[in-house]
Amino acid sequence: MSQSAFALDQQKILSALQTVVMVRGYNDTGGLSYGSGVVVGENKVITNCHIFRSTKQPWVARGEDTYNIASVQADRWHDLCLLTTIALPFKAATLGKGNLLKRGQEVLSIGHSNGVPAPLTSAGIIKSTYPFEGENVIRSSAQFRMGASGSGIFDTDGNLLGINTFKTPGKRAYFYSLPIEWLSNLEKLPVETVFPIVGKAFWEEDDENKPFFMQVALPEINQDWPKLLLVAQKWIDKDPKNSDAWYELGSAHEYQKNFIEAKRAYQQSVALDATNTDALFRLGVIAQAAGDLSSMHEINVAIANINKDLALEYSKQLGCNLQC
Repeated sequence: MSQSAFALDQQKILSALQTVVMVRGYNDTGGLSYGSGVVVGENKVITNCHIFRSTKQPWVARGEDTYNIASVQADRWHDLCLLTTIALPFKAATLGKGNLLKRGQEVLSIGHSNGVPAPLTSAGIIKSTYPFEGENVIRSSAQFRMGASGSGIFDTDGNLLGINTFKTPGKRAYFYSLPIEWLSNLEKLPVETVFPIVGKAFWEEDDENKPFFMQVALPEINQDWPKLLLVAQKWIDKDPKNSDAWYELGSAHEYQKNFIEAKRAYQQSVALDATNTDALFRLGVIAQAAGDLSSMHEINVAIANINKDLALEYSKQLGCNLQC
């Protein structure tokens, strides 16, 4: 657990930890498949559907104790499965509201990464949220690994915000969680009793069919700025009022040294979402390069009004004091 996580309310973290379980099952070759899940009601566990593709008899576990699964409600496209278990003695998580999340907000990822018996906690911040099919998919810096599919991302009060589901490849990975708000629709789906659960999820589509917030990830990570420019422009053409799309366009221009176009794109990003601290930060960098001290100061004040810690980081990276 990171140092920042230790500063949090330990009782709230413990309560959140106690809602996380393992989901296991033997696959066709006799090997053990495993993932994570979160208790969301009496005998109810939410997890990812993709962990059930190769097992016919999964179960829920904590430590040495195991609990049978009686049935499942499956939203394959959104990759969420709601399990009904037998005699599960654990308290349900308190549900949060993902649509109220802010950039820079501290969060905790809690799950059985690498299949370890005790859940691991990783602290991070909200990087962005992306409107998708009625709710907001979450991207954070709270890391999770293999075995943590279906685990939870929580706020610092221990409220469940979403289900950790997929990430980009490589060391500089982006981590994505599905909104807990999708649970309400999941509860209305037909009850199934037969495993495995098979069906493609939206995040597994071919690249050109994925949501734009996913299409920009790899070009950005790989610093393929021409590709990022093309994808960002397509995103804007489809959704011209999306602040993140304009931010990505600004990034593509900035790193190709098209500073005038980058500034315009970042300004449009902020005009659409005044809390887009990523765009504000880059505008500050451009202002510094131009020797525009007044704009640097105005941006610092704007960031401080959103998140004081980010304002300190801004001041530090730009090499100025709090008056910058």
